[in-house]
Amino acid sequence: MVYGYVRVSSADQNEARQMDAMSANGIDDASIYVDRQSGKDFNRIQYRRLMRKLKEGDLLVVQSIDRLGRNYEEILEQWRTLTRDRKVDICVLDMPLLDTRNGRDLMGTFISDLVLQILSFVAQSERESIRRRQAEGIAAARARGVRFGRPPRPVPENFDEVLEQWKRRDISLDTAAKLCGLPRGTFYSKARQRKDTGTA
Repeated sequence: MVYGYVRVSSADQNEARQMDAMSANGIDDASIYVDRQSGKDFNRIQYRRLMRKLKEGDLLVVQSIDRLGRNYEEILEQWRTLTRDRKVDICVLDMPLLDTRNGRDLMGTFISDLVLQILSFVAQSERESIRRRQAEGIAAARARGVRFGRPPRPVPENFDEVLEQWKRRDISLDTAAKLCGLPRGTFYSKARQRKDTGTA
């Protein structure tokens, strides 16, 4: 039996290109499993269903190694589990060297394993590089004064009046917050900020 596996990183991405590649290789739509989530691990609904289907002698087809996953060690572990323990063949369409039906001798297996390790390493390195660039971009933006998250809630017009009543203990913190239309914690933090800096 031949199965296809397709993965896109999020629900709004299009899997059409991968599906076309599956169809071009004669894989029936009913035998294609599609996940719409990150490849950081193998805890994916459709992938787990596919694993329950696969048995000795079956063929698993993916378009590229990064569609299988992005975690270097987990890709290698999955590859070995499928090919050595469960005797399933794997074909990576855009990398003919990664087709376990070819070169079943020692040299073929060595080349396949070597290419797999290199590609898996590259996939993980790219993922880590993206993370690093994102972190550097956020740090640079913060250094320029860019603020992330929701903008602070504006202080209501009656804030100063209610604040004075609360400071005189004429009203409770809960009442003060309600009068200003603010959550209790927000009112308190703005009151502290006003006390520390003269603003809120």
